Amino acid sequence: MLFTTNRYRTIALLAFILILIAAVCLSIVYGYTNTSWTTAYKAFTDFNGSNEHLVIQNVRLPRALIAAVVGASLGVAGALMQAMTKNPLASPGIFGINGGAGFFVVGALFFFHVGSLQAIAWISFFGAAFAASAVYFIGSLGREGLTPVKLTLAGAAMTALFSSLTQGMLSVNEAALEQAIFWLAGSVQGRSLSLLTSVLPYIVPAFMISFLLGSKINILTMGEDVAKSLGQKTWLVKALMALSVILLAGGSVAVAGPIGFIGIVIPHFAKYIVGQDHRWVLPYCAVLGAILLVAADIGARYLIMPEEVPVGVMTSIIGIPIFVYIARRGFQH
Repeated sequence: MLFTTNRYRTIALLAFILILIAAVCLSIVYGYTNTSWTTAYKAFTDFNGSNEHLVIQNVRLPRALIAAVVGASLGVAGALMQAMTKNPLASPGIFGINGGAGFFVVGALFFFHVGSLQAIAWISFFGAAFAASAVYFIGSLGREGLTPVKLTLAGAAMTALFSSLTQGMLSVNEAALEQAIFWLAGSVQGRSLSLLTSVLPYIVPAFMISFLLGSKINILTMGEDVAKSLGQKTWLVKALMALSVILLAGGSVAVAGPIGFIGIVIPHFAKYIVGQDHRWVLPYCAVLGAILLVAADIGARYLIMPEEVPVGVMTSIIGIPIFVYIARRGFQH
């Protein structure tokens, strides 16, 4: 833990917010189309309809904002899942929640030709809820009941199942493939602000609920018996945590597709900085997750320029070594 006092934690959080703002500005200015800081400034203050101004307003600004919101959502969702399951490897990607949301979106495109953004958002939320419930149920089977190892195995199994079913649907329907690739690529490229605004009414309340639960999560992580003895309604806290995870992960998949590893990596960075106090861990996860995805998206533009790689590839490059480290060494909660 780097910072032990609230004063230093506050200063560091403000510093990371400034880094996030800088990253968003870099995302707006730099890319394949050659623009400058002056051009970016004039695109918002003296718009002239040029190609550069159109790219900045209609492509890069939505891309940067979507990356920030999705990264923050996945970071907070991962922290909630790790606290709720006491599993340092828990995340929407590993536990099949992203895969379930993506599968239901593809299914809606495949069978019902759904085109409404609002409908796709709701379908994504339902898929996330279904996957979470299935993993919890499977992980609870057996004499030992629910354990971190069984949850991880159940999540891996559900992820593989949803992936296989999704690929099966796409292999027999090219029309669905063309539409679904928009989500399955795990990218913020080409997304519009209308996609983001369609899920913000669900993501913003989820953030608020999560931050308000910080102190109650601290008590819950001490053990369910201890929490109950202190008068906490543990079932209600867990239900609100699960609802927040579903809204955050489902909303992220609806906008950007399944992006992995942010939910695993970011909570451990946040805890390294501020310790185990979730009143601080959750805000830090939001800011650090946003920084990571915005930075990864900038890197994705230059890795094989003039082509781009999906930002999910960049997060995997960053996340896989850390995932292996966590799996081998383990983190105590």
